[in-house]
Amino acid sequence: MEGEDKNPNAGAPSVPGVHERLGLWNRGVDGLAALGTIMIVLLMAMIVADVVVRNLLGASLPLIAELGALTVVLIVFLQLGTAVRNDRLASTDFFLDAVSLRRPKAAAVIRAVWDLFGAAVCAGIAWSSWGILWRDIEHREFIGVTGVLTMQTSPFRALIFIGAVVAAVQFVLLAASRLRQPASPGDGSR
Repeated sequence: MEGEDKNPNAGAPSVPGVHERLGLWNRGVDGLAALGTIMIVLLMAMIVADVVVRNLLGASLPLIAELGALTVVLIVFLQLGTAVRNDRLASTDFFLDAVSLRRPKAAAVIRAVWDLFGAAVCAGIAWSSWGILWRDIEHREFIGVTGVLTMQTSPFRALIFIGAVVAAVQFVLLAASRLRQPASPGDGSR
């Protein structure tokens, strides 16, 4: 189609060569997002199986409620890095869009500062997740009913920690990319 942008990172600010230098990183971030998509399919399958079993046997499958809760959080953190990299987080940009028209460099700096706040929040989440992960490993935390069906929580916690770290790093990369954007012609020292 004519006029259609074929660049998958079209919405994200970019500097020539940055995406190429970060190829392995980007593939890893996209791999986490793909794992998150697989988890969505598994979550839907679990819910459908639970509904069928409830209707046929009048009882719920073991672990479905606990797994569902962990899986939803896991999906968010697995896909957060890709959402950050592609600048797809929900936001209202009407103020920054107006600033961008007159002072694009100032808008880029404001967006970069916002990204650094995002990095700080994700780093804080990663820090607290790290403590929870080690507590789960040390205490051998499980979900489920002993003797019926149980599952360790540490693999879920580890993936949540990895997702938070990746999102924090991705926020820093996005902020650096915004700050390296050349000013538009005629922008002067703005």
